[in-house]
Amino acid sequence: MIRAVSNQGLIMKKTYNLDHPKIKPARLVESAKHDVKKYLKRERNKALPSGFDYWEFDCKFGLTQESAAVVLVENMIESISQAESEGCTGFYIEILARSALKSERVRFSS
Repeated sequence: MIRAVSNQGLIMKKTYNLDHPKIKPARLVESAKHDVKKYLKRERNKALPSGFDYWEFDCKFGLTQESAAVVLVENMIESISQAESEGCTGFYIEILARSALKSERVRFSS
Protein backbone atom coordinates (compact mmCIF):
# COMPACT_ATOMS: atom_id res chain seq x y z
CA MET A 1 0.00 0.00 0.00
CA ILE A 2 1.34 3.45 -0.89
CA ARG A 3 0.02 6.53 0.87
CA ALA A 4 0.49 10.22 0.17
CA VAL A 5 2.38 12.28 2.72
CA SER A 6 2.28 16.06 2.63
CA ASN A 7 5.52 17.90 1.90
CA GLN A 8 7.64 14.76 1.73
CA GLY A 9 6.57 12.36 -0.98
CA LEU A 10 4.96 8.97 -0.81
CA ILE A 11 5.22 6.34 1.86
CA MET A 12 5.21 2.61 1.11
CA LYS A 13 3.79 0.42 3.87
CA LYS A 14 3.34 -3.23 3.10
CA THR A 15 3.19 -6.58 4.87
CA TYR A 16 4.40 -9.56 2.84
CA ASN A 17 3.18 -13.08 3.69
CA LEU A 18 5.46 -15.93 2.63
CA ASP A 19 3.06 -18.81 3.26
CA HIS A 20 0.98 -18.90 0.08
CA PRO A 21 -0.44 -22.37 -0.70
CA LYS A 22 0.55 -22.36 -4.39
CA ILE A 23 3.51 -19.96 -4.65
CA LYS A 24 6.92 -20.93 -3.27
CA PRO A 25 8.42 -18.62 -0.61
CA ALA A 26 11.52 -17.94 -2.72
CA ARG A 27 9.29 -16.54 -5.49
CA LEU A 28 7.42 -14.33 -3.01
CA VAL A 29 10.72 -13.02 -1.62
CA GLU A 30 11.95 -12.14 -5.12
CA SER A 31 8.65 -10.36 -5.75
CA ALA A 32 9.08 -8.32 -2.56
CA LYS A 33 12.65 -7.36 -3.52
CA HIS A 34 11.41 -6.30 -6.95
CA ASP A 35 8.66 -4.15 -5.39
CA VAL A 36 11.21 -2.36 -3.19
CA LYS A 37 13.61 -1.73 -6.08
CA LYS A 38 10.76 -0.53 -8.31
CA TYR A 39 9.50 1.88 -5.63
CA LEU A 40 12.99 3.29 -5.00
CA LYS A 41 13.61 3.78 -8.73
CA ARG A 42 10.24 5.47 -9.24
CA GLU A 43 10.81 7.86 -6.35
CA ARG A 44 14.40 8.69 -7.37
CA ASN A 45 13.23 9.60 -10.89
CA LYS A 46 10.67 12.14 -9.65
CA ALA A 47 11.48 15.82 -9.94
CA LEU A 48 12.93 17.32 -6.78
CA PRO A 49 11.29 20.35 -5.18
CA SER A 50 13.25 23.53 -5.72
CA GLY A 51 16.07 24.01 -3.24
CA PHE A 52 16.70 20.31 -2.59
CA ASP A 53 19.54 18.11 -3.83
CA TYR A 54 18.43 14.48 -3.60
CA TRP A 55 15.83 12.00 -2.38
CA GLU A 56 16.45 10.42 1.02
CA PHE A 57 14.65 7.29 2.21
CA ASP A 58 13.63 6.52 5.78
CA CYS A 59 13.12 2.76 6.03
CA LYS A 60 11.74 0.35 8.60
CA PHE A 61 11.82 -3.44 8.49
CA GLY A 62 10.45 -6.06 10.87
CA LEU A 63 8.42 -9.21 11.20
CA THR A 64 5.38 -7.11 12.19
CA GLN A 65 4.49 -3.44 12.00
CA GLU A 66 4.90 -3.07 15.76
CA SER A 67 8.37 -4.68 15.80
CA ALA A 68 9.71 -2.80 12.76
CA ALA A 69 13.10 -1.17 13.34
CA VAL A 70 14.90 1.51 11.35
CA VAL A 71 17.26 0.17 8.68
CA LEU A 72 19.37 1.86 6.03
CA VAL A 73 17.99 1.80 2.50
CA GLU A 74 21.20 0.02 1.42
CA ASN A 75 20.40 -2.85 3.83
CA MET A 76 16.74 -3.31 2.91
CA ILE A 77 17.32 -6.12 0.36
CA GLU A 78 19.73 -7.85 2.77
CA SER A 79 17.06 -7.70 5.49
CA ILE A 80 14.55 -9.39 3.19
CA SER A 81 17.07 -12.13 2.36
CA GLN A 82 17.85 -12.62 6.04
CA ALA A 83 14.15 -12.99 6.87
CA GLU A 84 13.88 -15.66 4.17
CA SER A 85 16.92 -17.56 5.44
CA GLU A 86 15.52 -17.53 8.99
CA GLY A 87 12.32 -19.14 7.72
CA CYS A 88 9.98 -16.27 8.61
CA THR A 89 6.38 -16.53 7.42
CA GLY A 90 6.16 -12.83 6.63
CA PHE A 91 7.63 -9.37 7.14
CA TYR A 92 6.71 -5.68 7.17
CA ILE A 93 8.35 -2.92 5.10
CA GLU A 94 7.92 0.84 5.39
CA ILE A 95 9.76 3.30 3.15
CA LEU A 96 9.30 7.08 3.27
CA ALA A 97 10.76 9.19 0.44
CA ARG A 98 11.66 12.75 1.37
CA SER A 99 13.68 15.47 -0.29
CA ALA A 100 16.91 16.51 1.42
CA LEU A 101 19.90 18.81 1.15
CA LYS A 102 23.49 17.64 1.02
CA SER A 103 25.52 19.22 3.78
CA GLU A 104 28.54 21.21 2.76
CA ARG A 105 31.80 19.39 3.13
CA VAL A 106 34.16 20.84 5.67
CA ARG A 107 37.66 21.07 4.33
CA PHE A 108 40.50 21.28 6.74
CA SER A 109 43.64 23.05 5.72
CA SER A 110 46.78 21.05 6.27
